[in-house]
Amino acid sequence: MQFHHHGYVTHDPLIEPAAGIGLDRPEGLPDEMDVLIVGTGPAGMITAAQLAQFPDVHTRIIERRPQRLEIGQADGIQARSVETFQAFGFANRLIDEAYRITEMCFWGPDPDNPENIVRQSRPADDPHGISEFPHLIVNQARIQDHFAEFMHNSPARMKPDYGWEMLGLSRDDAQEHPVAVELRRTTGPDEGSTRTVRAKYVVGCDGAHSQVRKAIGRKPQGDQAFHAWGVMDVLAVTDFPDIRTKCAIQSSSGGNILHIPREGGYLFRMYVDLGEVSPEDAGAIRKTTVEDTIAKANAIIHPYSLDVKNVAWYSVYEVGHRVTDRFDDVDDGDERTPRVFITGDACHTHSAKAGQGMNVSMQDGFNISWKLGHVLSGLAPESLLRSYSRERQPVAQNLIDFDKEWSTLMAKKSSEFEDPAFLADFYVKTAEFPAGFMTEYDSTPLTGGAEFQQLAAGFPLGKRFKSAPVVRVADAVPLHLGHHARADGRWRIYVFADAPAAGAADSKLASWADWMAGDAASPLRVHTPAGADPDAIFDVKVVYQQAHHEFEVTSVPEVFRPKVGPYELIDQEKVFATAPQDTHESDRHLAGDIFAMREISRDGAVVIVRPDQYVSAVLPLDRPELVGEHFAPLLHRV
Repeated sequence: MQFHHHGYVTHDPLIEPAAGIGLDRPEGLPDEMDVLIVGTGPAGMITAAQLAQFPDVHTRIIERRPQRLEIGQADGIQARSVETFQAFGFANRLIDEAYRITEMCFWGPDPDNPENIVRQSRPADDPHGISEFPHLIVNQARIQDHFAEFMHNSPARMKPDYGWEMLGLSRDDAQEHPVAVELRRTTGPDEGSTRTVRAKYVVGCDGAHSQVRKAIGRKPQGDQAFHAWGVMDVLAVTDFPDIRTKCAIQSSSGGNILHIPREGGYLFRMYVDLGEVSPEDAGAIRKTTVEDTIAKANAIIHPYSLDVKNVAWYSVYEVGHRVTDRFDDVDDGDERTPRVFITGDACHTHSAKAGQGMNVSMQDGFNISWKLGHVLSGLAPESLLRSYSRERQPVAQNLIDFDKEWSTLMAKKSSEFEDPAFLADFYVKTAEFPAGFMTEYDSTPLTGGAEFQQLAAGFPLGKRFKSAPVVRVADAVPLHLGHHARADGRWRIYVFADAPAAGAADSKLASWADWMAGDAASPLRVHTPAGADPDAIFDVKVVYQQAHHEFEVTSVPEVFRPKVGPYELIDQEKVFATAPQDTHESDRHLAGDIFAMREISRDGAVVIVRPDQYVSAVLPLDRPELVGEHFAPLLHRV
């Protein structure tokens, strides 16, 4: 964390100085705003949190509830989400609070006594080391609390406007704020009253029954699986030995359970199989009582038993798989700029078995938020917004396809599997997808061509930037390169040096740095606003092949040591060296040569990463002009 560069700070450094709208933020919901976010679920809160880093953008987020969420339905936090939380500054706090999944136990009928269940296998949760971040379980409400804290500490000083429900919206492009939104008050002395506000853009994060989606005429497409599950968060006394381990349990009777321990050491969640549902059921299955579900759970886990003492939350749901036909309000061939966007459950609904709902929803919000921030700050053309639906809709479809397969397997009877180990094997083989790392954006202006991909094969274009260990040269601190990035709306340009050491005359890196610092076509000169810090838009970092003690940080080109803040202090924390191969056991995760680990050419490479952590381009070190050409269609000239 960096601070003091604007003067000595004695308060909590996570509280950034107020700026822009944050200096005089209207207390009540105003009549006009730049962005109106509808819904304070995970997708809405991450959207608001990212936009709070753009203080010149007036963003409001409304919620029909009168106050913060207390009990959330989602609880699975995949590694990709924890990686995202790192950028928002609260990953470590959440890890300390959450339940951590390290392995998953698979139970099935005892071959010698089929009415009983026995443990069949217990594979590691991440046997292939997909991520350095853990798989967590924690109440959705706590995630939203952390985003609320981040947005309130951000320059825009944002906070939710509770007690407002959206009734409908309309669009008139002749207006400066084209989207008129009709609202109704849901709490307080004026409950029931209505009013209309206007926004330049609206983001619907209002769930599976989204009013925003209905208002723009988008429709969910897909099917109903006609299989029901009772889900309960409970405190219970039990002799089941894996009560504090994630489990998939299959019984000989055909009933199944997905068991998930919760944070705090005592609470756990069970998804209990209630069986197939007739098309003529008309919702009757949803009247299944918690007592009936507990009885079904006891039958499934025989010879073990549950004595439930307290039910914190209970619901019955039927699995459906649907993807909305488009995630914005313009059709193919419509040249207008999208003005209304939908995210999360408004776009895609599926089972909870793969733990993807909240995780994919947050990536929807992360995707659209930085783009809105760039457009409304004057950094990027409005055409950037057309990429949101184009990028996120295929991700949602892939999620639905995976979830159909996984939820179908979870609902099968154990006798239907030829191999009893099939379910466990599937879990291990497909681990990268539910962990959140299979998203890969197709080639667009945001994702460059693959001509130079071989220069950094370990950073695939369109996929998230997979971090690796380095050593910060200025203070010899070992860290993960990607963990140094923050959700501040900036682009990252990672420059991997060629073989010569810092200061060498024959270095390609030196020539690249000279061009980046001084050429008229450099994006630092073309796209950085006048008067702003030189790294206001582009966070340019360098990684050398040498060890940190083999050169001085002062010999590194100045483009990697920018002068920032009113005192023009030198930022010394953008220069890195390769990490040692061998370290103390406690630092084993910080060992390894990033060039070898990520297959980076020893002739050097440039890796450009979007504000939402996805690789945008891989370019050669000896053609610096390609960096400028990459950004030309993405950002405005200043």
